[in-house]
Amino acid sequence: MARTIELGAGGLLAADVAEIARGDAVVALCAEARTAIAAAHAALDRLAATGMAIYGVSTGLGAAADARISPGDALIQQRIPLARSVGVGRHARRDEVRAIMAVRLARLAVGRSGASLGTVEALGLLLAHGIHPVVPMTGSLGEADLAPLAHIASVLIGFGEAELEGALLSGAEALRRAGLAPPTLGAKDGLALVSSNAASVGIGALTVVDARRALGGMLAAAALSFEGYRANLSPLRPNAVALRPVPGLAAVAEAVLSACAGGDLAGPNGARRLQDPLSFRCLGQVHGAAVNALAAAIDAVELELNTSDDNPAILADDTLALPNASFDTTHLALAFEGLGQALARVAAAAGERMMKLMSPGASELPRFLAPVQDGRAGFAAVQKTVSALVAEIQHKALPMPAALLPVADRVEDYGTMALSIVEKTAEIVERIRLLAAIELMVSAQACDLRGGVTLGRGTQAVHAAVRAVVAPLGDDRQLSPDIAALDHLVASGAFDALFSLPVERP
Repeated sequence: MARTIELGAGGLLAADVAEIARGDAVVALCAEARTAIAAAHAALDRLAATGMAIYGVSTGLGAAADARISPGDALIQQRIPLARSVGVGRHARRDEVRAIMAVRLARLAVGRSGASLGTVEALGLLLAHGIHPVVPMTGSLGEADLAPLAHIASVLIGFGEAELEGALLSGAEALRRAGLAPPTLGAKDGLALVSSNAASVGIGALTVVDARRALGGMLAAAALSFEGYRANLSPLRPNAVALRPVPGLAAVAEAVLSACAGGDLAGPNGARRLQDPLSFRCLGQVHGAAVNALAAAIDAVELELNTSDDNPAILADDTLALPNASFDTTHLALAFEGLGQALARVAAAAGERMMKLMSPGASELPRFLAPVQDGRAGFAAVQKTVSALVAEIQHKALPMPAALLPVADRVEDYGTMALSIVEKTAEIVERIRLLAAIELMVSAQACDLRGGVTLGRGTQAVHAAVRAVVAPLGDDRQLSPDIAALDHLVASGAFDALFSLPVERP
């Protein structure tokens, strides 16, 4: 039976968003959320009736905030998403669209937007009926993801385009086929639907879930590389970790030592050398930093999931429309920049480990791990793929500029570019997983060629998992299918049980 995830009850996790986006989880508003939403909407109506200036309700938006408009005009609220449906570029994937909608619902459920309950419920029905708006992803500067959310809101009110049961339809036709009708927009509904960073947060939630799994797969691959290289485990021993227990290091070291336990490498004289190349020796520190960066990104996402970013915020208890800057996502942008930088270092070390395994001078194994040295290529050409992936990751890890071209008559003179940062971090995660797949393939071959050694209990399980989907390399063959199969293996969570690292809070 599908799990029901209640919004508005607090404690929403990134994993919950992923389950809504990619699984069968059903979304529902809890009773407290319904009460809070209705109370804020009633407070907004009372405030609007006094004639006071309320941004986006009785005033225009952006540079037009000094223009007065008629509050409660549904047509004006309808124009807000239509005028901001200006996205271009790639279209969000189905799971990304669902994540964005789920996050916007979660933040509306906090009860600070002033949106009407009917409109909030209508957004939930889009999700429940599998109506997925077409969302072009370029157009947000990070100070509320106006353009992506406007494309979703446009479908909700019967415009735009959406996918339903595999068919691309007009928004109006998608609603009709699902038996739904556009909601009657309340005094702030158009603004409430678009004024949020739900795109950055939704895709960020999927990214941290994927990053955790990819890091687990990468650590499984690294542990198997230790076995294939016969690398020294001393830098991961508890007494070495205790010398400078930086965040994340202990968890990584414990995971690798546990994986190698019971094998020859963990015993006396198991390693070939006293000191190994830094890509092996610094595994704990490099992966530990990535675990720490992932913790910061998870914290940033989950803070957003359980708070409001509406401007103005409607505080029902105080009957107050409060202008604020809760839409700013500098903390989220920096957390994901940090995660991207940390993953770039993981990638650089992984690439070097693979090169060392393929070099007879470093590993004392056949060149390119070809079992027969008669001109067979072995994994020689794979080095180019590894090099290309590492280069792309390094490029995508470069930071976004902090200064942007001002817009809205220079009123909006700062932007975080959070959505673009989250997207490029997601692309890094995809490539990290591919590197993990390749290192699993390469390190398993190294272990096979090493011969005469007993693997640890955990690394033996990793090796068996690899060999269940990819055969050892004998004669030259196409390797792209093998890499794809191992990429799928990592994405499926095959290594979660062995390498599910506790994400330490900084």
